[in-house]
Amino acid sequence: MATKIRLQRGGRKGYAVYRIVVADARAPRDGRFTEKLGMYNPNTNPATVDLNFERALYWVEVGAQPTDTARNILKSEGVYMMKHLRGGVKKGAFDELTAQQKFDAWKAGKVAGFDTVRANEEKAKREAAAKALEAEKQVNAAIAKKVAEKKAAAVAEEVPADETPAEEAPAEA
Repeated sequence: MATKIRLQRGGRKGYAVYRIVVADARAPRDGRFTEKLGMYNPNTNPATVDLNFERALYWVEVGAQPTDTARNILKSEGVYMMKHLRGGVKKGAFDELTAQQKFDAWKAGKVAGFDTVRANEEKAKREAAAKALEAEKQVNAAIAKKVAEKKAAAVAEEVPADETPAEEAPAEA
């Protein structure tokens, strides 16, 4: 049986969420699968991946062929990096502890990059909110100024109207 690691679509129209599954190559896209390895949500920035790392590594090592998108996800999660390092251990290039240290250092760099992206996105949102608030304050100040001018004009019209007849009345008498 030829097995594939691929994505199984879920979610609603316009908001796809995928399962990462191992399935027979002949099975339909959203049909029967052998094992669920995780979830992939491309709607977040950066995309959210929840992956059973050990099982994914097992399936890659026994020869399951991933689709292009699944391969990119597995590479970004480090499955292929760990496969490469385990190959080095089997050949005697280094021991398991060194391989794990190299993997942990690589993973820490990836996590730091994701954290930077999230922090920059959050900072941009805060700056946009501050600019919007400042623009709203300027609009409100302009409106308040217009209202104050109208009130002053109304008060100015009322006061001379009251004073003018009072002044004219004694002059005529």
